[in-house]
Amino acid sequence: MTEATYPDLRGKVAVVTGGASGIGEAIVRALAAQGARVGFIDRDESASRRVEADVGGAARAAVADLTDIAALRAAFAQLRAALGPVSVLVNNAARDDRHRIEDVTPEYWDERLATNLRHAFFAIQAVLDDLRAAGPDGAVVNMGSVSWRLATGGMPAYVTAKAGMEGLTRGLARDLGPAGVRVNTVIPGWIMTERQKALWVTPEAEADLLAKQCLKRTLGPDDVARVVLFLASRASAGCTAQAFVVDGGWT
Repeated sequence: MTEATYPDLRGKVAVVTGGASGIGEAIVRALAAQGARVGFIDRDESASRRVEADVGGAARAAVADLTDIAALRAAFAQLRAALGPVSVLVNNAARDDRHRIEDVTPEYWDERLATNLRHAFFAIQAVLDDLRAAGPDGAVVNMGSVSWRLATGGMPAYVTAKAGMEGLTRGLARDLGPAGVRVNTVIPGWIMTERQKALWVTPEAEADLLAKQCLKRTLGPDDVARVVLFLASRASAGCTAQAFVVDGGWT
């Protein structure tokens, strides 16, 4: 991954949710390469230990199911005790499982919102005092999706949650702005993670995507991680309450 260097990230503590694979893993690696002290939370223990080992001591994992708020809080406490006060939080964890309107039960709806939105608020709450103390070095990056902007069907709970992430960003940017803390959303397009390629990418779907994008190449996790680095650093000191789209000009 070629990237700019952000000297202010060196030594900062950053926590990434869903950091053991896909976009989250790319963000963990990118922050570690900048010299940040990186913690990440994921429910997949084997993948977490693999990333931990690959990064070579520059990242520390906490294994937890983020839909369990008590476990989420314990994971943040564990990382904070090991690394120190948190200056940067990246709310990345999500699952874009497909589901039909007819099949959605109240229980499934609640589980999807817990998986894709609720944990982001409680993650911010878990490090709220640290963020305020960090002032202009404090940054939250919430991960959205182009899905709701494109009126994507076949996953109504996911689309609702991702629209909600932008609302969460806007509201908390206002609340945390007086302390100097920035809160922004990154909006990925169709990013070619291993999960996407295994489940949904076909030659026909890729060709259709490239016909609609302005950039005639597929995007990977590093394309998103580069924007997250910018928003985590003081290079984005004047940016808050905004949505930064990384979709190759699809929307």
